[in-house]
Amino acid sequence: MLQVIRRTELVWDVVAEASLVDGVGLYTVTYWSEQWRVKALLAVPEGIGPYPALLYCRGGLGSVGRVRPERISRLASFGCVVMAPHYRGNEGGEGRDEFGGADRHDVFQAHQILRELPFVDPARISLYGFSRGGMMALLAAIERPGFQSVVFWNGVCDLLLTYEERIDLRRMLRRVVGHPRKNREAYLMRSPVHHVDRITCPVLIIHGVCDQHVGVEHACRLARALTRHYKPHELWLVNEAGHHFDREQIDLYTQRMFDWLARQPKAPHAEQQRMHREK
Repeated sequence: MLQVIRRTELVWDVVAEASLVDGVGLYTVTYWSEQWRVKALLAVPEGIGPYPALLYCRGGLGSVGRVRPERISRLASFGCVVMAPHYRGNEGGEGRDEFGGADRHDVFQAHQILRELPFVDPARISLYGFSRGGMMALLAAIERPGFQSVVFWNGVCDLLLTYEERIDLRRMLRRVVGHPRKNREAYLMRSPVHHVDRITCPVLIIHGVCDQHVGVEHACRLARALTRHYKPHELWLVNEAGHHFDREQIDLYTQRMFDWLARQPKAPHAEQQRMHREK
């Protein structure tokens, strides 16, 4: 498996990690994104495939919202490959996390790696974004074609709204993105709710009604924008759920999410690539 992963063009190094879930291999992948060597976790089910894949976009910044190997492994146990970029500047990766700036390329390059892995079906690669990762996932779907679908879980769709509702994050946002009065365009660029007309795949929105970190208004604004542009989507509002679902809620909605993913059509351009690769 290590040699198979190393053969992809963008991969610089890969290291096997201790398995946390039976039947799932876990790897740390170092890969090129622009001029930086960045890192990601890769979880692969046992078998030949080709498997569907999730490109997992983490939330937070730095040590807050880090990729959890247990969560990645459990997602892979549903029979899909999961790749979770740490984003540049994190977990020993080079560069600087820009909270939806040039670090978007870390997601784009991870998508390219997944498309090249022989055990992944390139027509069944979906995006999964949690919290800040919801912003990253939607921006990838807006800027890069070929995804099957997007799962937007308690995600940020409007960074200006986040600035308004999260007083505790304002200092960080001014440091990383700039002040919204002086750098409004930087906030609008990072706010996918304003660009959903360019999304070409279905979107699943899952949000806890009691979320105190990313208000449910993000989910509602996104759903309204998708409706205005006639984009296929579903909105699942979960009563009594906060930003972090409890174990029972996570298990229930993760299963429902995979059931929804299984019903989505394959990405058309990626399906042509898969058929060409199999010839």
